[in-house]
Amino acid sequence: MFITLEGPEGCGKTSQIALLGEFLRQQGRSVVLLREPGGTTIGDQVRAVLLSMKNQEMCTRTEILLFQASRAQLVEQVIRPRLAQGDLVLCDRYADSTLAYQGYGYQKFHLAELKRLVDFATGGLKPDLTLLLDVDVETGLQRRMQGGGVNRLDALELDFHRRVRQGYLEMARAEPQRWEIIDAGQSLEDVQQALRQVVTQRLQLSWSPESGGPG
Repeated sequence: MFITLEGPEGCGKTSQIALLGEFLRQQGRSVVLLREPGGTTIGDQVRAVLLSMKNQEMCTRTEILLFQASRAQLVEQVIRPRLAQGDLVLCDRYADSTLAYQGYGYQKFHLAELKRLVDFATGGLKPDLTLLLDVDVETGLQRRMQGGGVNRLDALELDFHRRVRQGYLEMARAEPQRWEIIDAGQSLEDVQQALRQVVTQRLQLSWSPESGGPG
């Protein structure tokens, strides 16, 4: 099963995915934890370019293409092979981030155009489950500032981040069978409990005696 975690800045994805992965390993699952952009040697190099505060002059088209380059490498080198082995793959951001940030956030490109580009980069691979950690923009950005490590995208105007959040919510409403919305304004423990409950239920549904094992 391929599971992705999405959400606006400061929603707590990085902390939560590590805890969720450890929980699933304790349940006997073979789990792979990944992040975007990055996850491969090539992807990590692209990540450094994308997030560096030194690259303020980067145009939006360049940004979009770099994200897709990192994603294509991750899918082909890691995600598809590990899924083929029967592993549970958890990824901190994936294709929906491009639609939320470069689509809804910037409002410069048609979503249909971005979806075609994303589909090319991923070879059509979509998550089985996407967990949206939703938090109001002001709270999320305050968390980011307190945690340090602010990157080039964090520094964009508040309205940009509001559009990103609304974009996520719209995508979740449009495809409820794939998305689950988690209130990330709760405590870390409560958010983790909600994530575990959703993932455990989905994993149980993906298995049936007729199928002979996990789906």
